[in-house]
Amino acid sequence: MADVLEGNPELGFYRAEIRAAEGGHRTAGTRQNPALSVIGGRRHVTAGGLSAEGVAWSVSAQQTFEWPGRIPLRKAIANRDVALAELGLEQFRAALAARARSVVYGLLAAQEKEAAAMEVAGRFRELREVLVQRDPAGLTPRLETRIIEATELTMQRKATEARLASQAALLELNQLRGRPWSESMKVESVVLTFAPVPDTDTLLSAARTNNFELRMRQVELEQQGFRVSLAKKDGFPSVTVGPYFSNEGAGGREQQIGLGISFPLPLWNRNKGGVETAEARRQQAEVSMFVAQRTMERQIVQQALTYQTKLSEMGNWRPESVDEFRGAAVLADRHYRLGAVPVATYVELQKQYLEAVEALLDTRHEALEAGQKIEVLTGLELHMVRTETPKPAVTP
Repeated sequence: MADVLEGNPELGFYRAEIRAAEGGHRTAGTRQNPALSVIGGRRHVTAGGLSAEGVAWSVSAQQTFEWPGRIPLRKAIANRDVALAELGLEQFRAALAARARSVVYGLLAAQEKEAAAMEVAGRFRELREVLVQRDPAGLTPRLETRIIEATELTMQRKATEARLASQAALLELNQLRGRPWSESMKVESVVLTFAPVPDTDTLLSAARTNNFELRMRQVELEQQGFRVSLAKKDGFPSVTVGPYFSNEGAGGREQQIGLGISFPLPLWNRNKGGVETAEARRQQAEVSMFVAQRTMERQIVQQALTYQTKLSEMGNWRPESVDEFRGAAVLADRHYRLGAVPVATYVELQKQYLEAVEALLDTRHEALEAGQKIEVLTGLELHMVRTETPKPAVTP
């Protein structure tokens, strides 16, 4: 799991998003640069039939000052961008860890399904080879041979599908780890243990505080509130202030020093359109938050019901059931060769053994995914699904 959380290439995207948001925060708190203006030329003066020429020049420096409150509002909006980027990284890491666990168990389940299917297919293949060598005479033995051959093809197909599922899981796991697709790895077999699901009220209470999607919608709502305030302040003008100095020489010298102030007159544009747009966006953020909360509640209840249902389903299994099915399949194979078991019973036992293995593995996988989704939705490490190393079999 550690190599997934460290080597996944998509993490770089979210880290870059945080840096971009931090850069936007620095930009939001930066004042405009002052402007320096220099004007030069010649001055020609004519008075009473006399004329004079000289050099005229002026220099001025101007600084624009925002209306009070604009810069803090821009910084507050940029702070929310940073918070959103950080929440996005946390959400992705949680979803990545959950997906990695699901893929790993899917890989193990596919390997076990393949082994069981190959075991059953091997029995049918060996039996078919024996029946073909006997050169059975009569209709019934010939039909039984066809049944055995057809079932062998079906079992081989199941084994192939499980092998493909195993390869697909391995490819996805390498992608999650940021490793080349051709890299092979060994996944140790594990035993899953499932804890009871907490009550729904506890899950919903935790999700209202910790759910990533809900927290992001809350931050967006706060941000839109700041945008409304900023749009209102944008209706007031900025003020540009700066000193100036001018010098003119034509038949004399004239110098002037002063302070200039300029600001736009808000006659036609008071940014009413911008305020209306920002207010509409704020209302959209409120609706998005409401919908996100209802969606989150539905998903938690649905996943909790799924988890509890799968847990109850697994509770009906006896721990030794699969081993007993396998033993019955082996016993049926031996007695069918002796003629003590009809072909229908033999084929059905082989199929039921394989289906029982698939059913148990699929149920565990579905419970695992439901438990992982509950943890992601609540933002808590509930440890509902634990992994243990299987104990070695004790031989007498």
